[in-house]
Amino acid sequence: FMILIFVCENNQYALTTSYRDTTAVKQVAKRACSYDIPGITIDGNDAIEVYVSVTEAVERARAGEGPTLIEVMTYRWGQHSLRANLSDPRPQEEIDHWLERDPLTKIAKYLRDSEILTKTAFDEIASATTAEIDNAVTFGSASEQPDISLVLESVYAPHQEHKDPDIIGERILSYSEALNEALDQEMTSDNDVFLMGEDVGETGGIFQVSKGLLDKFGKERVKDTPISEATFVGCGIGAAIAGMRPVVEIQIFDFVALTMDMIVNQAAKFRFMLGGKPCVPLVIRGPQGGGVRLAAQHSQSLEAWFIHVPGLVVVAPSTAYDAKGLLIAAIRDNNPVIFLEHKLLYLNDSGVVPEEPYAISLGKADIKRLGADVTVVATLAMVARALGAAKVLEREGISVEVIDPRTLQPLDEETILSSVKKTNRLLIVHEACVKGGFGAEVSALVVDKAFDYLDAPIERLGAPHTPMPYNDRLELEIIPSQERIEKTIRKLVSSN
Repeated sequence: FMILIFVCENNQYALTTSYRDTTAVKQVAKRACSYDIPGITIDGNDAIEVYVSVTEAVERARAGEGPTLIEVMTYRWGQHSLRANLSDPRPQEEIDHWLERDPLTKIAKYLRDSEILTKTAFDEIASATTAEIDNAVTFGSASEQPDISLVLESVYAPHQEHKDPDIIGERILSYSEALNEALDQEMTSDNDVFLMGEDVGETGGIFQVSKGLLDKFGKERVKDTPISEATFVGCGIGAAIAGMRPVVEIQIFDFVALTMDMIVNQAAKFRFMLGGKPCVPLVIRGPQGGGVRLAAQHSQSLEAWFIHVPGLVVVAPSTAYDAKGLLIAAIRDNNPVIFLEHKLLYLNDSGVVPEEPYAISLGKADIKRLGADVTVVATLAMVARALGAAKVLEREGISVEVIDPRTLQPLDEETILSSVKKTNRLLIVHEACVKGGFGAEVSALVVDKAFDYLDAPIERLGAPHTPMPYNDRLELEIIPSQERIEKTIRKLVSSN
């Protein structure tokens, strides 16, 4: 069930009713009729009225009669901004009116007038409450200042360690099929796992990642949502905090921009703000990247946004095998995970995928190809292009080691550094814009921890600082090609 509560500052309970031109209706509760649900406006400073109204709404919801929109009218004593030098735009008469209607004063008067509590009982409650507050203040003041380690330990829940599958086999699945099987198996094994997003039900997702799941698990666990990313991502975060394991699909990942407050300020920080105690086991997944002519607003690579945010895990599988294992690990993880899939991989990638459920440990890179002359760190669709370049260059006597980080946060620094110390050269390839991108972080890591091993400047390949064009030839120019990777590697190897 759901109860919607809207808190406002001014209405018929106040002396003025202007709303200061902030709403189109005098009472937000009137909007409830548009959704065919009851809407009521109540005095938020009257504890009895709030209790009775919310109790009735809860009983109605539990009886299966649906939600209620409750508009709770109250007042903020202080201004929106705490800057002392700003004048309060509200009339003093209005402020005085609301101060006289303080909810604690009102309930105290009601209890005394009704003879529910005597003055002696009130005094005892006030004394006990004051003592409890004073004791808390004394304890806090006397406590030692926290160590920085406490802060760092409160950001992430511990990641699980996973072992490789016992049987690999020879079964071939596409990238989409591998993701679908991961969802299917985790939803089968854990009833707390559910999927939500635009067109994930009947349609099966526009790239068919959720195909067939609605028929198997029903509408309670495969939920089609309105086209309102901020709303359904917020619902997913709430469900995760409540103990479920939602998988939220952003149909095209560019529109994650509409959800940034929910992800960055709520999901990522919730554990930290509560002292490292709660978990937010949430996966937000969807397709990013270009190559299929969806232009500037549907082709971005946005991983750098999320790597920058403490509290988020960022995963980017480049193969069908990795896609299944990493999605299972992400669903089982107790942190909010940004799970990036690439449109071209939906269309072009397939590989051997074990039938049994398996998870790949987060923060563990994969060496896709061993080499001795140069290290290439590549992500998502660029991994296949780096491997193609390595195969061509092998015929020229150039040995290329290709590393796929798979998890961008946490990053497997050890694997990257060990490779650079062996090959003494590094190229980083990703589809996102070079400026401020993931490659800059890897470059800084190597300069900081393996600079003396470098025999040539680090090279980065990515998009120029421009949105993705619609024209197909221009799109191909923007995205790093295999030929550009080959050319850059030749340059690196020829450097002294």
